[in-house]
Amino acid sequence: MQRIPHYINGQKITDAARFAPVYNPATGEQNKEVALASASRVEEAIEAARAALPGWRATSLAKRTNIFFKVRELLTERKSEMAAILTSEHGKVLSDAEGEITRGLENIEFATGLSHMLKGEHSEQVSTGVDVHSVRQPVGVVACVTPFNFPAMVPLWMIGSALACGNTVLLKPSEKDPSTAIFIAEIFSEAGLPDGVLNVVQGDKEAVDALLEHPQVKAISFVGSTPVAKSIYKRAAENGKRVQALGGAKNHMVVLPDADLNMAADAAVSAAYGSAGERCMAVSVLVAVGGIADELVDAIKQRMATLTIGAGTDASSEMGPLITAAHRDKVASYVAGAANEGATVVVDGRQHQFDSDGFFIGVSLIDHVKPGMKVYDNEIFGPVLSVVRVDTFEEAVQLTNENEFGNGVALFTRDGGAARQFEFEIEAGMVGVNLPIPVPVGSFSFGGWKSSLFGDTHMYGPDSIRFYTRSKVVTTRWPDPSTSKIDLGFPQVS
Repeated sequence: MQRIPHYINGQKITDAARFAPVYNPATGEQNKEVALASASRVEEAIEAARAALPGWRATSLAKRTNIFFKVRELLTERKSEMAAILTSEHGKVLSDAEGEITRGLENIEFATGLSHMLKGEHSEQVSTGVDVHSVRQPVGVVACVTPFNFPAMVPLWMIGSALACGNTVLLKPSEKDPSTAIFIAEIFSEAGLPDGVLNVVQGDKEAVDALLEHPQVKAISFVGSTPVAKSIYKRAAENGKRVQALGGAKNHMVVLPDADLNMAADAAVSAAYGSAGERCMAVSVLVAVGGIADELVDAIKQRMATLTIGAGTDASSEMGPLITAAHRDKVASYVAGAANEGATVVVDGRQHQFDSDGFFIGVSLIDHVKPGMKVYDNEIFGPVLSVVRVDTFEEAVQLTNENEFGNGVALFTRDGGAARQFEFEIEAGMVGVNLPIPVPVGSFSFGGWKSSLFGDTHMYGPDSIRFYTRSKVVTTRWPDPSTSKIDLGFPQVS
C-alpha cells in the first residue's frame, strides 16, 4: 500500500507510530495511508524551518521572484498531473480540480510582484537633519493548516505570500487528501527553493496542537470549520502568535423579482452543487423575494434532473462523490430531518442510486425553509440547497444579516439602485452581484465577517502581506558631531 510521507528539510519521511487511511472517494477503497506526525516529528520540522530562516530571509528579492516565476511555469506544465492526484483523493471532477489549481496560481502570480509589495515608505527632513523610513520584515517560522476541500488552492493561497515575504513555512494539509501538498513541495524544490524553507507535516490534532504550542512558530493560518477556527484563534493568540482563522459559511443568494430567471436558476445550480457543495463559498440558501419563488424552484428542479454524477475521472461527470462515507451520511441526515421540521423536500438526493461503493449522494432541493431549522442554521457542506421565501428586499437583507455567518453573499437583479443598496447594507466580507460565488481575484483578499473569520486580516492578496510581515520604522540623523548636546526632554520636531 502506498504510504504518503512528510516532507522535511527536502527529504521524504514515511516512518511513524500512527497512520491514517486515505480513500478513493469514487470507489470507497483505501489504497493509501498517510504518516501522522508526533510532537517530536513536528519539532523536527520546526527546527528545519528555523535553521533555514536566516538564509531565506537574506535571499534577494530578485532571486525569490525568479523562484516564483519558475513555480508558476512548473505548475502550469504539470496541472493535469496534479489534478489527477487531487481527484484521486478528494473525488471532485478533473475539470474542477484543474480550475482549483488555476485559482491557486493567481496567488503565485501575485507573489511574483513581491519587490513592489514589500516596498516601505520614506520621509526626509521630518526634523532638522532627520529622515524616517519603514521596512517590512518576515515574522519568522509560520504554520499553514489547510482543509480537505481545496488541497491545492488553499495551500497556494497561504504559502505563496508567506514565502514571498521571507518566512519559512510548515504546511499541515488535511489527512484526508494529503498527496497534493507533497506535490506542491516538490514543485517548489524543483524551482530552486532551498531545503527547509517549505516543509510538509502530515497529521491530525496532535500535529496541530504541537504547532499551536511551539514558541518558534510565530504565526498560524487556518481554514476549516467555525468551531475549530475559533479554538485555534484563541489558543494561538494566547500563545502570542499572529493568527488568521477562516471558519464556516452559510452563503445566501438573494433573487429579486426583476432578476433574469434563467440566469438565476443556472447560477443557483452551479453554486450549490459544484464540487458537491464541499466549498465554503457554495450557495446553500436561496432567498426568493416576492412572487418569483414557485417559478424559480421549478426552474432549478428541472436543471437538477440533467446533472451527471459520477467518478471525477469520468469526463462526463459534473459532480463527484463526497470526501468520506461519514460525511455523506451526515449530509443525508439533514435532508432526512428537513421534512420533520416543516420544510418541503422537493428533490431528495438520498434516492439517487449509484453503481458504485463510493461516497456518492444525489443533489437535494428543500423549499419553505426557515431560520431555526437545522438545515438552515448549520453548515451542511454538501449538495443541499435550501429555499427561503420572503416578501420584500428589506426582509431578505435582514434575514441574511441576522445569520451567524458573513462569508459570501450574492444578489440577482436588474435594478442598479437595489444592487447598490444591497452592497451598502449587507454584512458579509465578499459580495457578488449577478454572480453567485464572489471569490476575489488574487490581487484582492479573501475572507468573511462574523463567525466566518477570526482575526484581523483576510487571506492572500494585500492583507496577506500585512499578516506575514512586521513593520519596522527607522529614524536616522547624520549630524555634524560639533552640534551634539545632551537633551533630557521628549524629542521635539524642529
